[in-house]
Amino acid sequence: MSDAVRPTLAASAAIFRDDGRVLLASRTKAPSDGLFSLPGGRVETGESLRDAAIREVMEEIGIAIEILGFADHAEIIEHDAAGVPLVHYVVCCFAARWISGEPQTGPEAGEIIWADDALLANLKTTLRLPQIVRQARAIYLAR
Repeated sequence: MSDAVRPTLAASAAIFRDDGRVLLASRTKAPSDGLFSLPGGRVETGESLRDAAIREVMEEIGIAIEILGFADHAEIIEHDAAGVPLVHYVVCCFAARWISGEPQTGPEAGEIIWADDALLANLKTTLRLPQIVRQARAIYLAR
């Protein structure tokens, strides 16, 4: 495997408001272009996973959050027709609560919604998103 397809570490956050809805954003870039996901992105060298999630949420959608705990991880692996890996992301997903700001769309976040369970069940989402949101909600409710 070449260096170009080594796993990339990323962090994201399932962000909840007082009413229990979770913030989701449609992706505007590959991988998973057009699917709803949790806001987040790549971890920078020397940056903690928590700090990366906080920074990425601010950069992507412009809101401040408080990390409550680690919810789960997700892996995004895509191959070409010959089975050669094209991308491999390991995304560490945190439970978080909204502190301030109103989410804004941008280059990496298309449509932004606050979703309840019924809406989440009917969206096209990234792999394992409903399960990760359930785990994150349990952390949020326990706080």
